[in-house]
Formats: sequence, C-alpha cells, structure tokens
Amino acid sequence: MRTDSPLPIVIAGTGHVAQALGRLLAERGEPVAAVAGRNPERTRAAALFIGHKVKPVTLGTPPKRTRRLLIAVSDSSILEVARLIAGSGMKQGIALHTCGAVGPEALAPLAAAGVSCGALHPLQTFATPEQGLSALTGCTFGIDGDEAALEWAGQIARLLHAATLRVPPEGRLLYHAAAVMASNYVVALVDAAAMLMDAAGIEPDKALRALGPLVEASVGNALHLGTVEALTGPVQRGDAQTISGHLSALRRAPEPVRGLYRAAGLYAVGLAVRGGLAPDRARLLENLFQESDRGNG
Repeated sequence: MRTDSPLPIVIAGTGHVAQALGRLLAERGEPVAAVAGRNPERTRAAALFIGHKVKPVTLGTPPKRTRRLLIAVSDSSILEVARLIAGSGMKQGIALHTCGAVGPEALAPLAAAGVSCGALHPLQTFATPEQGLSALTGCTFGIDGDEAALEWAGQIARLLHAATLRVPPEGRLLYHAAAVMASNYVVALVDAAAMLMDAAGIEPDKALRALGPLVEASVGNALHLGTVEALTGPVQRGDAQTISGHLSALRRAPEPVRGLYRAAGLYAVGLAVRGGLAPDRARLLENLFQESDRGNG
C-alpha cells in the first residue's frame, strides 16, 4: 500500500500526544480528518486544537473507510480501542499506536481484521499539547511493526525532522524502562533534592530555581561529554568523609529520599571506578552506602 497518498488520518485519543501530533501533521499538510474520543467536550476541544477542519467523533464510530489511524491513548486502553475500531469496520490500511511499553501486538484485533499495525512511540515528555509542538519536532521515535506500518512511521518522523529507533519486541520493556529512568525518575530525583533543600531551611521555589542550572549542566555534560566524564562530586573524588556526613544528616529525611541517595550513590561508585577511582576508595564508599542501608532496614 502507498503511504505517500493523501489518505485521511483519524486520531483515536484526545490527550497531549494526540493533540500535539495531530496538529503537527495537519500543519505539514497531512489530511487529519477526525479525532475520536469518549468524552464529547474533550473530543471537540482536541479537534479544535488540531485544526478547524477536523471532525470530532465518538471512539466507537470513526469515519467509514478509515485507512490511516493513529491511536494515542494510555497503554492499558490500546487493546480496547483496537477492538472498538476493528468492530466498527476497519479492515485494511495502517494503524500505529504511540505507547512505549507495548508493541504492535497490542493492536491484534486490527491486525486480525487485515490492518497493517505498528508502534510509533515519541521518546519525549511534555506537560501540555502546546509544549508538545516544539518537543516532538526533532525528537526520536521508537518504532516497530510490519512493512507498511514502518513505512508510515518513517514518513511521520521525516515530516517532524525526527529520528527513529527500531525497537525489537524482546527489548521493548527495557527500552521503555530506560525512557522512564531518563524522564520520570529524573523528575523524582529533582523533587527529592528540593525536599532536602526544604529540610535545610530553603524555600521550595528558591530551591528549584537554585537547582535548575545545576541539573541542566549535569544532564548536558552527561549527554555531550559522556557519563563517565560528566561525573563530579564526592563519589567521583572518593571523598568518604563527605559521604559519611551526608548519610548521617539524611537520618532526618524520609526513607524514600534516603533510599534514593543510597541507590544513586552506589551506582555512582561503579561509574567512578570506570573513570579511574581506586578500588580501595570504591570499596570504602560501597561499604558506607551498604551499612547505611542495613541500618535503615
């Protein structure tokens, strides 16, 4: 099937990804015909955001003869949505979903009906559809699927000046875990750092403003210099005295924060060893973290 023909696109879903991706495609000349959702008010709002010619429809009744379908719903809803749309009569064409933790197999009802199926996961995070317009441009998409689905996924990526990563089925959950660590868990670490600042007597707003340049520089160094070269601080120096002081002060912090500090510290020791930290200094630091862990068990 040719994917460069102007076949109408239907988007199933009304969330941030559905809205941002739909609008970007529409702005680049792709014929986004409809948005399908459960909540009529949200569906109308999503359609208006994507483009004034986009029609809001209910999830179980997409336009007849749908040939290009983007499903942008939560991981747990993909199979149900695929069943609904397969039941509405879609029997050919291409369907892509945008979730990271599952692959094309989540679209099994559509595949059984004769639809070419794939996954197009944006390796990006954004809190609003407006942020998504810039965040999705130039990002990387994790893709998988059969030949026609991969062809359309590649076409979408090219329209957005984005890169693609082919994610094998056996590696999908590790791929998604990596994405979660690089995004969601970075946010959790920043929150834990802000909590410690608060415990030190620094107001939360001021703490986040102060931590911002440090976080941005650390992530930037890791990405541009490599993680080994980017590591600085007491673990990299083998400074057991400072680490011991931290662990003592952290007794006043909530256990989840103490646990994060210990786990990240232990991992950082291995990173420091790769950067040349002497084995005896590494063992000393490891013992400090592990003894602190046992003391809190």
